[in-house]
Order: sequence, then structure tokens, then C-alpha cells
Amino acid sequence: MSPVLVTHREGPVLVLSHHNVAARNALSFEFYTALTEALHAAAQDPSVGAIVLTGEGGHFCSGGDLRQLAKRRELHVSERRVRLEGLHDLIRSVRDCPKPVIAAVEGAAAGAGLSLAMACDMLVAAEDAMFTVAYVKVGLTPDGGATAFLAEFVSRQVLTELCLTGMPLSGERMHVLGAVNRLVASGQALPNALALAADISKGPQQSMAHIKQLCRHAMRNSLDDQLELEARFMVEAMGSDESLEGIRAFLDKRQPNYTSLR
Repeated sequence: MSPVLVTHREGPVLVLSHHNVAARNALSFEFYTALTEALHAAAQDPSVGAIVLTGEGGHFCSGGDLRQLAKRRELHVSERRVRLEGLHDLIRSVRDCPKPVIAAVEGAAAGAGLSLAMACDMLVAAEDAMFTVAYVKVGLTPDGGATAFLAEFVSRQVLTELCLTGMPLSGERMHVLGAVNRLVASGQALPNALALAADISKGPQQSMAHIKQLCRHAMRNSLDDQLELEARFMVEAMGSDESLEGIRAFLDKRQPNYTSLR
């Protein structure tokens, strides 16, 4: 276990917790590596049904470490790009993980921390959590997919205002916008995320991995492209052991047991 990533299991749910409390869980290359490796390992582990991503010490993630970012001005632009791609590879790893990934957000989710939370499949957030695109306040521009993720929920004008002012959005406001699935009292994000993950982890893993892909592409694909993707997955699913169990369970009026197929 990396010192910046605390891991434990709650039955079929894998909990991955960022541990850099002194810096409100600011990002680091060590964290990128540890979390990416943990996600890849979980993807190959049939005993993992869902993943919860959270932060220690009352904050999800405060974004990039400004002390480290300040040093990058000394690097050639190509070297800066290599360092930045570490973050972007992490975002892709969260997005592409075949297992459902749920963010449990307390406190700050700022800058790339907002990107990391929104890369997850679902968000459980405390009412007083604060989501911020604060780059402009230190003369930087958004990264980690922040503008892409926010554009799924707000107009161009609101997105521009958020990015130009660095105005924070509460967990409550993010819930109203539709970016947060479960809004909970302060301190209750993790237990509620665990409950949601435990329920989802009972589902059919192959089908859920395909559903994740469908949901990810739905907003960007044309109707014809999405119909093609749906057809490909549906035809495959019809011949799977998961659908055999699911349909039998429905006809037998019982709960399906997908865990026996793993």
C-alpha cells in the first residue's frame, strides 16, 4: 500500500482513500501512480464489485500542489506536458475502469480534484462540500477534463463564469445541476457511498462494464452510432451466462445470483 493511498475492503466494495491530509489531499505523481495501479488491479479482480474513491481528513482533493506546479516553469514545455499527462492518464483510468467507481466527496474538490470526482461514474456529496474550478485565481487554466465534465451539466455561459471567477459550487448546488447523485449531511458521504456501492456490486459485472461504456458515449454519439453500440452489446449479452441467470431468476420470481458467475 502506498502511503498516499489507503485501501481496504468492505465485502465486494474496494475503498480507495487519498491520504495527504496536511495538504488537503493535494495531488502528486505518487498518487497518480498508486491510484492508477489500484484501479487496474481492481479491474482484473472478480471479487471487486464496485469501487469507492474518497479522501482522508475531511477533504476529497484540493487539486494540484501549487509548490510543485510553480517549479514546472523551470521545465521545458515538453517536460511539462509529460507531467500533465500523468493526471490525464489517471482521469482516463477512472473513466475506463470496467467496475463502477463512486466518489464520496466531503470538503474540497478543487481544480483537478473536481475533475477526479466528476470522472467517477456517480457522486455522493455532502451538502457543504465545495467544488471549485479555481485555476484562474493563480493564473492557470483548467485541466483534468474539468471543462468537459462541467459542460455536461451547465451552459457555456455558466461554464465560462465558473472558470473565469473561480466561484465555488456547494454539494447542494451540484445536486441541483444533476452532477451529484446523492446529497447527504456533512460527514455522511462515505457511509452513503458504501451503501450505494454495496447494492451495485451485486449486479452482473460484464453487463455493468458495457452499460458504463454506453452511458459514457451517449451524450457524444450520433443516434446511429449509439444504436450500433447498443446492438453490439445487446447481441453479446443475449448469449451470456449473466443474462441466463437474470432471465431465469425473473421467471422463477427470485433474486439473481450474479456473484456465483465470477
